[in-house]
Amino acid sequence: MPTPVSAKHHPHDDAPDTADAFRSLAELPAGPERDTLRGQIVEAWLPMADRLAGRFRSRGESVEDLRQVAALGLVKAVDRYDPARGNAFESYAVPTITGEIKRHFRDHMWTLHVPRRVQDLRNRVRFACQDLSQTVSGRRPTVAEIAEHARMSEEDVLVGLEALESFTALSLDAELPGSEDGYSLSDALGSPDPALDTVVDREAVKPRLAALPERERAILYMRFFGDMTQSRIAEQLGISQMHVSRLINRCCGRMREQIMRDAS
Repeated sequence: MPTPVSAKHHPHDDAPDTADAFRSLAELPAGPERDTLRGQIVEAWLPMADRLAGRFRSRGESVEDLRQVAALGLVKAVDRYDPARGNAFESYAVPTITGEIKRHFRDHMWTLHVPRRVQDLRNRVRFACQDLSQTVSGRRPTVAEIAEHARMSEEDVLVGLEALESFTALSLDAELPGSEDGYSLSDALGSPDPALDTVVDREAVKPRLAALPERERAILYMRFFGDMTQSRIAEQLGISQMHVSRLINRCCGRMREQIMRDAS
């Protein structure tokens, strides 16, 4: 017969005395009897899980979702707790539940990936601001005050403050402040420069152009950089248009072969 959850409580009202129940749970084989006792233990500790979830309210997540995450952490703590180690369940459950909630924020609430160090700085700054709000009235605490209170450098405080404002990303379709014609953030973004696609090609061709004879180099410059027709080039150099065409084709073919050979 499993030991029922005792009504006796620890100093905390939401920390029931389940030591005997846990010892019974560890001895029971898998089955309905064990599942029932496990459910009773989880139910007995739910008030504490809810209290821990309440510490994370006003961070952009609903209280109900936080309670569900805390309950999940509680179930994990119950399943992993070993009473034979001699430690009170509360000392194991609290960090397990808190860690589950923090992991939820880290994995699901940040719109963009933020380094763990920056997230930690954000939390230290936020806690410091909350503490200082009780002593500094009518204004926001300064960077220096936060740094002194949290024992951080002012540079780290600035990083944490910036992260506080970056918990969620602004939609590209959001209208910019002061805009009266629907001008959005996406309208202010630049677009890829088509000329970037030719940078590699131009750099590859440059040394081959420099190695050409002066007349052939001049012909290619007039044709591709001066945008001159073959007829105008022929007229300016005093040669036939057909000869200009042959020179252009020969130079381009030679450079193409050299580039392809170097790339292989």
